[in-house]
Amino acid sequence: MSLVLWIVLPLAGLTLGWIIRWLYARFQLTASEQFAERIKHDAIKEAEAKKKEILLEAKDQVIRERNQQEKETRERRAELQRYERRVVQKEEVLDKKTAQIERTEQVFAEKEKSFQQRELAISKEEQRYRAELERISGLTSEEAKALIIQDLENEARHDAQSLINKIEQEANLAAEKKARDILVTTIQRLATEVTGDVTVATVTLPNDEMKGRIIGREGRNIRTLETLTGADIIIDDTPEAVVISCFDPVRREIAKIALERLILDGRIHPARIEEVVIKVSKDISQKIFEEGEKVLFDMGIHNIKQDAVRALGRLYFRTSYGQNVLHHSREVAVIAGMLAAEVGCNRDLAKRAALLHDIGKGVESDSDLNHAEIGMDMARKMGEDPRIINAIGSHHNDIEPTCLEAVIVQIADAISAARPGARKETLDNYMKRLENLENIAVGFTGVDKSFAIQAGRELRIMVNCEAVTDEQARELAKEIAQKIENDLRYPGRIKVTIIRETRITEYAR
Repeated sequence: MSLVLWIVLPLAGLTLGWIIRWLYARFQLTASEQFAERIKHDAIKEAEAKKKEILLEAKDQVIRERNQQEKETRERRAELQRYERRVVQKEEVLDKKTAQIERTEQVFAEKEKSFQQRELAISKEEQRYRAELERISGLTSEEAKALIIQDLENEARHDAQSLINKIEQEANLAAEKKARDILVTTIQRLATEVTGDVTVATVTLPNDEMKGRIIGREGRNIRTLETLTGADIIIDDTPEAVVISCFDPVRREIAKIALERLILDGRIHPARIEEVVIKVSKDISQKIFEEGEKVLFDMGIHNIKQDAVRALGRLYFRTSYGQNVLHHSREVAVIAGMLAAEVGCNRDLAKRAALLHDIGKGVESDSDLNHAEIGMDMARKMGEDPRIINAIGSHHNDIEPTCLEAVIVQIADAISAARPGARKETLDNYMKRLENLENIAVGFTGVDKSFAIQAGRELRIMVNCEAVTDEQARELAKEIAQKIENDLRYPGRIKVTIIRETRITEYAR
């Protein structure tokens, strides 16, 4: 019994619990359905209200669009009516113009017919007149036409020649003006110094006692220095200064530098003077080469042989009418380069030819050719361009220029020489007179060197002691003096001094 209860009671409890749960779930489901039904009903009402609102808005939109379309349709209809009226008016105008054109064409046709008839009558008259003219003139129409053509041709030739002459005159004027502008432009771009070469140099002394040392015992020091250098050493009352006079710039420079070194060294005697003069002469030779290289570097010119460089350097110690020849050559090269650039020629070739145009003056030669011919020979040996050779030879019109660069070199040479302050006529004449004086003495047998000093008032001659005796030296001095009297014209008198010196040197070892 108790076992049955233990079994039945749990089952009954389970059954009762399940029934209670089912009832509760049923009650909950019914409440949810009612709530959902109410939501659904509310949603349906809201949807219907929204639908009515949308329908009303759609009807209003349709009405507005219909009204707008009707308005546009009315406007288009009115515009089409305006276009139609315009077209009708244009058609009426065109009809009127067409009728007028037809009437005008009819008038033209009648006039054309009248013109044709008149042209035919004129043609007959022309033939009759031509026949009458041929009968009167005795010429056919072809012959008359040929005469007219010839007259027109002659007239045209005359007009053409007049035009050509006018153009040539204008071209000459324009060319002259252009050339003047080019020259003025070139000269304005050139900045150079005026001539400043003189024939004297001044050496400053530390004190006046140095003058006695320079003169030496019985004047042997100054006599040795003058003999070795060919310069005139002037010692006067000028305080602490000695003047060196010589027309040859190389000799004057050697004497000046040698005297300065002797003064600085303090040992002044004949043997030391000779040693210093020899050393200075070598230094001047080196300076000549350096001056040549310097001007070539400044001008940007290369591939020049050493002989030509030395010849250019020697121009530094030469003057022409008081103008330094090397400075003149450099100036001519600058001007020629500017002119060539202005007129469109070969600028480098013009500069090279201009720099070398006076190189013959620096060549040590015994030839009787002028410097242009000597320069041509040297340039030919160096393998220079034929145009450069022609420019060197023609810069004084010794030969005809064959290229434009040669003409430019002539112009540049004239500009450099003619500018204010470039040259002094009297100085060059003075130098030529002294050179002629020295050359007279050198032409005699036994003469080693000759020096014109004292501004040409004295000629100092060094002779070979083995070739000329003392008695012969006396006769030689008379002969030279006589030749000077016969060949030269000079003011005052010229003193001729023959120096014959025997020098024997031995070394004790």
